[in-house]
Amino acid sequence: MDDSFFVPLGHDRWRATEHTSGPWDPRFQHGGPPSALLGRAVETTDPREDLMVGRVSVEILGPIPVGELTLRSRVSRPGRRVELVEATLSADGRDVATARAWRVTRTGSDAASAPQAAPPPLPETPGEEHSQGWLGGYLSAVEWRFARGHFTTPGPSAAWTRMRVPLVPDEPPSPLQRVLVVADSGNGISSHHDPAQWHFINPELTVHLHREAVGEWVCLDAATTISPGGVGLATSVLSDLDGPVGVGAQSLLVAPR
Repeated sequence: MDDSFFVPLGHDRWRATEHTSGPWDPRFQHGGPPSALLGRAVETTDPREDLMVGRVSVEILGPIPVGELTLRSRVSRPGRRVELVEATLSADGRDVATARAWRVTRTGSDAASAPQAAPPPLPETPGEEHSQGWLGGYLSAVEWRFARGHFTTPGPSAAWTRMRVPLVPDEPPSPLQRVLVVADSGNGISSHHDPAQWHFINPELTVHLHREAVGEWVCLDAATTISPGGVGLATSVLSDLDGPVGVGAQSLLVAPR
């Protein structure tokens, strides 16, 4: 078994491993790993130490196969204080996911407290991790410690997570990559419906960050709202052990499987 989510093939090509496979169909990836790979491309495209990523918007254009991918990226709006970077993943000549990220100058201003509540304490030991009716792959490549709720419990949940395998071989994941690889799971841990009977798939993920995460643990404190005649919305407060680092949001297609 491979020991990373992606394996480089050279010339901007990557092979997604079995660790990326999502809960709906083992042939297709969970949105977290490709979001993190796009985030890595954002970080490594004309990198600057004086900038950090303040917002990432990922558009999932269709099912992302567990297979070979091509990645391209560019700075689409260069600037002295802010830059817009774009990255695209394609498979078999078709674009499957894109990301647009604002990199902003690191500020020297005084801190102001975050409006989000502090995360719940990290459980000392893991509990039962997996949800009946969901497939492995990605779920097994991330450690889940639920402080509140569970995959199998409908409604809001809070889970501490850490990657069991790196994003790419022989490279420690960056703070941005650690956040993006799990931020796409807010809808999964806070669902109101049985995943064996319902889809609650997000075509997009937007993450705003006010600081970089510290350490290997990332907490998702997530809730899903579904209104009659509307679409679903999953929102997550993203934290490390020191407190909140940002927020994530996902629009959801909610429909019977």
